[in-house]
Amino acid sequence: MSPAGTVASPLLENSGARFRAARRVDWERLETLLDRIEKRSASALSNEDLFELPVLYRATLSSLSVARETSLDADLVAYLEALSTRAYFILYGVHAPLHTRIARFFARDWPEAVRGLWRETLVSVAITLVGAIAGYFLVLADPAWFYAIVDGGYAAGRDPSSSAEALREALHGEAGNGLAVFAAYLFTHNAQIAIMCFALGFAFAAPTILLLIQNGCVLGAFFAVYGPKGLGLELAAWLSVHGTTELFAIILAGGAGMRIGMAVAFPGRRTRLQSAVQAGRSAALVMLGVVVMLVVAGSLEAFVRQLVSNDIARATIGATMLLFWLAYFYLPRRSGVDHG
Repeated sequence: MSPAGTVASPLLENSGARFRAARRVDWERLETLLDRIEKRSASALSNEDLFELPVLYRATLSSLSVARETSLDADLVAYLEALSTRAYFILYGVHAPLHTRIARFFARDWPEAVRGLWRETLVSVAITLVGAIAGYFLVLADPAWFYAIVDGGYAAGRDPSSSAEALREALHGEAGNGLAVFAAYLFTHNAQIAIMCFALGFAFAAPTILLLIQNGCVLGAFFAVYGPKGLGLELAAWLSVHGTTELFAIILAGGAGMRIGMAVAFPGRRTRLQSAVQAGRSAALVMLGVVVMLVVAGSLEAFVRQLVSNDIARATIGATMLLFWLAYFYLPRRSGVDHG
């Protein structure tokens, strides 16, 4: 036997040992998730587990390819082939029907994703309140601040110079007097804010925080115009019909943006890109639901608020929608078995 031959076997063994040590954690993690699914169902996995599953599957395929090319021991190759086959059939073998996936999204995936963002959601609420308080007192102290905070098209003539009668007419008059145009502008503006809060979160969440402050300032500025004229409660009732849904959507979008921003700022052991991608997966579920909330808010704004003129009725509708969203997202529920 040649000297080269006597050295080759130990080198190959050392290489195989290093290969196993470097990748064993991923294989064992994938095997654990597959066991859990096979013993129970996919409902036994959290959202993070479900997002992790295809990543681990691709990593295992990569390991199998390397093991084959470098002629590592047959037992390892057979193990990786069996593990990859199991993962393939679970991931791609059977797909739930579209209606089942939609039902699962509304019944489980979306509420779980929102609950997972509860810290960011609370911060988003706090930032919005700070902005609203700041906007209110700034305009109260100097009405000129209103024009710096609120865009002219957004105000639509409702500013500190308006009389109480004109402001009340805007809240209770017919849609033909421009209220419908203002309502459409309001919805478009808030939808843009929600989308930008999420989309700009990657920049360490700084733009998201600024957008939330700005939106709060606008809200506070309007109350500083209506409140001193004795119309604060009427404005709150007018806004609440769609506002409890729309503002909730913006706050959730802000929370989703902050989740991504914090993942980029503090990636831990991952790269910033890997951390942002992982955080973005759960945040994206929240944003899919935010779109639904914005559609609901738009419907309330286009129809209900224009048809209901009584302040108590408006406030009741707004409060009911807020309680509905809070119950839907945060009330504990029994996790049923996923048959899809």
